Amino acid sequence: MDELRYQIDLLKAMNQKLVLQEHIYKTVCDMSSAAMLFYSFERDEAYTLGNWDNMFDFKVRDMKDISRFYELIDEAYVLKLRESLFLEKKGEKETSIECKMRDSMSWLRFHVWVIYENDCPSEKVIVIHNVTKYHSQNEELEYMAYYDALTGLYNRNYFVRKLGEFVRRAEEEQSIVSTMIIDIDDFRKINDGRGIVVGDELVQQFGFLLKELSEGDENLIACHLSSDVYCFAIYDPVGNRSVETIAQKIRDSVRDPFRMSNGEEIKITVSIGVAEYPEAARNALELINFAEIVMYKGKALGKNTVQYFDTPILNEFLNSIDMENRLKETVIRNGFEMYYQPQFYSGNKKLRGAEALIRWFDEEKGMIGPDKFISIAEKNGSIIEIGKWVIEQSVMQYAKWREKYGMRFIMSINISALQYKRDDFVDFILRVLRRYNVSPSEIELEITESILIEDFQSVMDRLCRLRDTGVRISLDDFGTGYSSLSYLKKLPIDTLKIDKSFIDTVLNDSSTRIITESIINMADALGMETIAEGVELEQQYRYLHSVGCDVIQGYLFGKPQSAEDFEKLLDRL
Repeated sequence: MDELRYQIDLLKAMNQKLVLQEHIYKTVCDMSSAAMLFYSFERDEAYTLGNWDNMFDFKVRDMKDISRFYELIDEAYVLKLRESLFLEKKGEKETSIECKMRDSMSWLRFHVWVIYENDCPSEKVIVIHNVTKYHSQNEELEYMAYYDALTGLYNRNYFVRKLGEFVRRAEEEQSIVSTMIIDIDDFRKINDGRGIVVGDELVQQFGFLLKELSEGDENLIACHLSSDVYCFAIYDPVGNRSVETIAQKIRDSVRDPFRMSNGEEIKITVSIGVAEYPEAARNALELINFAEIVMYKGKALGKNTVQYFDTPILNEFLNSIDMENRLKETVIRNGFEMYYQPQFYSGNKKLRGAEALIRWFDEEKGMIGPDKFISIAEKNGSIIEIGKWVIEQSVMQYAKWREKYGMRFIMSINISALQYKRDDFVDFILRVLRRYNVSPSEIELEITESILIEDFQSVMDRLCRLRDTGVRISLDDFGTGYSSLSYLKKLPIDTLKIDKSFIDTVLNDSSTRIITESIINMADALGMETIAEGVELEQQYRYLHSVGCDVIQGYLFGKPQSAEDFEKLLDRL
C-alpha cells in the first residue's frame, strides 16, 4: 500500500513538473515577437505558437495550409520560400530566408529546422520574424552610404566608385567616358546675400533638375560633389547623351528662374568643364580633377561657358601649382628682394620719391615679377605675410637712406586688398613707422579700385585714419576701372597714377590724349597730384610736362633697381 502511494505521489510530482514546464514554454512562446509553427510528420499535424495570431489571419493545421504564405510574399521570393519550407526534400536540416511582402513595405524572415530520426524527418519547426525595421535601418544606412541627403544624387565617394567602373569598362571595350563638372556661377554672392537656407534650397532644386536628366539611363550618372559643384559621368557619350546634348539640356533648364519657398526667384547660369577618358586622364579622380580645372578656366574667361580639356590648360594649371609651392617655400625663408623705381617732378626733374616693388629671384626660373605671383599669393593667403615684409623692408630701407644722405623723399608702397581688410592693418603701419622713426608724410600707400568693391565703408574708414596721421594715399592704375570718378569725391586721395596703357598710346591716339588731359585737369582742380607711369620716350615726357602732369615714372628716368643701384642714383643727386 505504501509502495502504491509512493508511485502515485511520484506521478503527481512528475505531472506538476510537466505542467510547470508547459506553462514556462507557453509563456515564453506567447511573449515572443516571433510567430512559430510546429509540425509532426508522423501525425501530419501542425501547431501555431507565439505571435502567430497577431502576424497572420489564417491557421495552419497541416502543411497544405502553408501555401497561404505564397499569397503574401512578393512573387520574386515564392520559389525560394517553397524550397526553404520543404527543406526535408533535399535532406537538409536548417535554413533561413528573408522575403519581401507584396505590399513592398514589410519583410519577413523564415528560419526552418527539420529534426530527423533514423534518417527520416520526424518534426519541423518554423520561426517567423518581422524584420521590416531592420531592413528600413539597412536601407537608410545604404542611402546614406551612396546618396547625397540634400539632392538625392550620388554622393562623392559612391560616384567615384561608379566612375571607376565606367573607366575599367571603357578600357575593356575601347570606349570613351566623359566627365562634366557643373558649377553654379556666383553662388557665393547668392549664399552670402540671401542666406544659407536659400543657398541650400537652390543647391537642392538644381540637384533635383540634374537628377531628372540622369534618371533612366545606366550609362549616365550624376553626383553632388560639394557646395554648388556637381558632376556628370557619361559612358560612350553619343546621341542623346553626348556632352553637347547634356550641356544644352542643362542650359535650357536654367533659362527660367528657380522659385524659392519664400517666394524669391533666382536666375542662375552655370559653368561646365569637360574631361574625357582616355584623352585627358586614366582614372576616375584624375578625370574629376581635370574637368574641375577646365571648369575654373571657363569661369576665368567669363562664366556661363562649356570648357573642354586640352594639354595647354593642364600645363598652365601644373605651372600654377608649381609656382604656388615655390612661393610657399620662398615666404618661409624670406627669399624676396625689394627693388625701387625713382619718380621725378616733371618740371625741375628733381627726385620726388621711389616706388617699392617686390621681386622674386628663383634659382630655376630666374627673376619672377609680381604680375606672375601676387595673384597666387592673394588666393592662398600668403599675401598677408608678404605684404608685412614689404612694408617693413621698404620703411626700414627708407630710414637708412634718410640717415645716410640726409635727404627726405616719398616712399610709395603697394598694398593688397586683403591687407586693407585686416582689422590690425592701420595699427601695423603706424607701429612700423614708429619703430624706424619715419614720418607718416614720407610714406605713400598705393591702392587700386579692387579694394573698394566688396567693403567700401570699412576701407574708407581705414584710409581716413591713415590720412589723419599724415600718410599719403595714391590711387594706382587710374582710368582702367569702371567707377573711378565716383570714388574720387569720397576717398581721401592725394595722388592719381595714370596707367601705362594711356601713356603707351598718348602720342598717336587723339582719344587717349583727351582722356589723359582730362584726368590731369580734373586732378589739379581737386588738389591732387598726378603721376604718369611707364614713360619710356622723351616725346612722352615732353607732352606730359606740357599738359601739366606733376610727376614722371618710367624707364626714361630709371628702371626698377636694387637698393645698391638706387644708392648710386642718390650718390649722384
